[in-house]
Amino acid sequence: MPELPSAVPDPSLPARVTIYEVGPRDGLQNESAIVPLDVKAEFIERLVAAGLPIVEATSFVHPKWVPQLADAEELVARLPLGGPVPLPVLVPNERGLDRALAAGCTHVAIFGSATETFAKKNLNSSLDGQYAMFEPVVRRALDAGLDVRAYVSMCFGDPWEGEVPVDQVVDAGCRLLDLGATQLSLGDTIGVGTPGHVGALLDAFDAAGVGAERLAMHFHDTYGQALANAHAALRHGVTTFDASAGGLGGCPYAESATGNLATEDLVWMLTGLSIEHGVDLEALVATSTWMTGHLGRPSPSAVVRALG
Repeated sequence: MPELPSAVPDPSLPARVTIYEVGPRDGLQNESAIVPLDVKAEFIERLVAAGLPIVEATSFVHPKWVPQLADAEELVARLPLGGPVPLPVLVPNERGLDRALAAGCTHVAIFGSATETFAKKNLNSSLDGQYAMFEPVVRRALDAGLDVRAYVSMCFGDPWEGEVPVDQVVDAGCRLLDLGATQLSLGDTIGVGTPGHVGALLDAFDAAGVGAERLAMHFHDTYGQALANAHAALRHGVTTFDASAGGLGGCPYAESATGNLATEDLVWMLTGLSIEHGVDLEALVATSTWMTGHLGRPSPSAVVRALG
């Protein structure tokens, strides 16, 4: 068994957290090499076996834009979509939703932007135009009985536009929730956020009538702030955190976006705070170590390096 931190509870923090594992989608989409289908399927199986309560499997994006995920149909055909662990897929538009419905998916996610430039580069849309694009996607998904999550990216900074006003992020997020999404994930896509900024953004959402229970946080560790930012969000009552096994990932449309918050690092911190998460750290570290063998490079996760 790997060593574990001493658990020192903080009664001001939530008692339990849901870790939304994004490694198979957000992690592998940014790899330069194509990961074989068998490896992807086993990766997801291992993550589920390690206790991750939700594992984002892939994206039904056009293969031209993200060739690493061109095997989405083949992958989900191997997965237990009706099992106890949700296996969401990203759907960028109605065509993506058509593919997800045909594949029998039950959980989907849309991926919006808080800035004009990223909407143009990532969605081929304007900031205002994205909502008209997503409206039929969400409506049709809900009509089909699917759960819909919404991401909003560039919440803390944009590599082309610089600082992003908090009220602009809140407006974008609220408009995505108003379409019918059940949860909104706030993305620090290029990792420039700091704990004070996290608090200010969450306070602004609360003032707009969106409580922490409807929000998730998606941090990148570009400047080493991801865990500090997660702790700040915990203090504001957030209980869902996106994380990527082994710290895999980035964003193919934003070169300054480096790896996601490593799931192992988040688990270590939560364990030390005596916050329940349900994840078997030993199995998770073994999974990420196994994956680094397939990728041919070490994991950026500090916990994987220490224990693996």
